[in-house]
Amino acid sequence: MTLHEISLKKALNKAYRLVKPKRPDIESFKGNLMKLLGQIDEKESEENVKIHLMDFLKETWYKQEYLVATKGRTDFVIHTGKDAKAPSGVLFEVKRPTNKTDMVSRQSLNAKAMHELILYYLRERITGKNIDIRHLVITNIYEWFIFDASVFERLFAKNARLVKAFTDWESGQKVSTNTDLFYKEIAKPFLDELKEDVSFTWFDIRDYEKPLKNNDKADDTKLIALYKIFSPIHLLKIQFANDSNSLDKGFYSELLHIIGLEEVKEGSKKLIRRKQEGKRDGGSLLENAITILDLEDSLHKVPDLNSYGETRQDRLFNLSLELCITWINRILFLKLLEAQLIKYHKGDQSYKFLNYTKIPQYDELYKLFFQVLAKRQTDRNEIINLKFGNIHI
Repeated sequence: MTLHEISLKKALNKAYRLVKPKRPDIESFKGNLMKLLGQIDEKESEENVKIHLMDFLKETWYKQEYLVATKGRTDFVIHTGKDAKAPSGVLFEVKRPTNKTDMVSRQSLNAKAMHELILYYLRERITGKNIDIRHLVITNIYEWFIFDASVFERLFAKNARLVKAFTDWESGQKVSTNTDLFYKEIAKPFLDELKEDVSFTWFDIRDYEKPLKNNDKADDTKLIALYKIFSPIHLLKIQFANDSNSLDKGFYSELLHIIGLEEVKEGSKKLIRRKQEGKRDGGSLLENAITILDLEDSLHKVPDLNSYGETRQDRLFNLSLELCITWINRILFLKLLEAQLIKYHKGDQSYKFLNYTKIPQYDELYKLFFQVLAKRQTDRNEIINLKFGNIHI
């Protein structure tokens, strides 16, 4: 086989590379990784090493939303959900740092650690029919070999000869069902004969010891790729803020709060609703809109009023929510436009217009849309052009 190493940065999603981690997340990562390395006693068993590694992953990224646990003979897995019913997304094979014999190397993957990982994979993929595997990992805490599941799918799950040998062995049709037979008589010869390219991400945590242990925050940039490689966004291939169909969770929660909404779970469904009485914020867009529409008795001006609900309160809420969504969409459009103008003009900050100096109140947003964006520059009046002359559509 031909081995191809992939660097940490190249292994990451291109858009994810551009995302800057939050300072508290980096600090937590550094603290938890230093704790992990301090807990490793090279004389201890693999079970001991495995427990510390699982704790590190849980505390840094996975505790809230993803289960990290042992499963069958697999050293441990990261599930794609909060409980064991969720499919296994990442499979781990862990060795003690001193176990050089069974550990793979950058020069050769044909070692017991790889044989074991192939067996875990085939049991998940062939026997368990799990199509949700995202990555597979071999580590001795210091060295890490991370394989994309597509590599194992191509090399192993799609190889009819290997799958038949595995299923025959698994069903007792070989001379022994002992795992050593699978490792030595099936997996090892198969890898010896393999002519395919095998790609994997490799790194050694000891290479990051200096930025990990010093207090220079500028040096922390050297840890960003390492931080990201362990994250659910990478290992579980979870969507994130720069994906076209997703929002950053913090931004999403703040947006709901500004509007005056909350997300609740009812059974297996997530619903977005108006905040309950006692929790409502008078300054939110929604509550302000409801108050003004009610105060000015504006409902009678609305065509097809019945489509907004049967009661006055339902109509006030639904109409106000529709207005809020329209406003938010317009503001988000403006923010994207501002960012593109600045980018096009190579970072020139004079093209910023979403600030209190230029837009001190909501009326200015109205002018921006209907006296600027809705008109060609030659048709705008002189005062508007003085204020928003940089905006060309």
